Amino acid sequence: MTRIKRGNIARKRRKKVLKLAKGFRGSHSKLFRTAKQQVLKALKYSYIDRKKKKRYYRRLWIVRINASTRLHNISYSQFIYLLKKLNIALNRKILSQLALVDKSAFACFVDGIKSSYLDS
Repeated sequence: MTRIKRGNIARKRRKKVLKLAKGFRGSHSKLFRTAKQQVLKALKYSYIDRKKKKRYYRRLWIVRINASTRLHNISYSQFIYLLKKLNIALNRKILSQLALVDKSAFACFVDGIKSSYLDS
């Protein structure tokens, strides 16, 4: 049997890992063995943090809505309850944007919801 040299394939594999490790500090971006470990760890965290980002933003939107609704003498939980009761399907992202960007429109919206619930 003839001898098969693996140099090309191995070099490509190592270069691929080192390219992913670019920007890591110290030997984590220079040495293949440590770079491979750090790349695996980084990929794991990037997958996990894509899920965490969704949680984080939902929490942020809730905090913003809560702060804005309390200015109009209603708590966040009462506000969401009234939205569900009146079949208003606005998500928290849009509500927080409205509360942040256009305060007067949000005030009218909250007052309208409160009055329409009291009428029914």
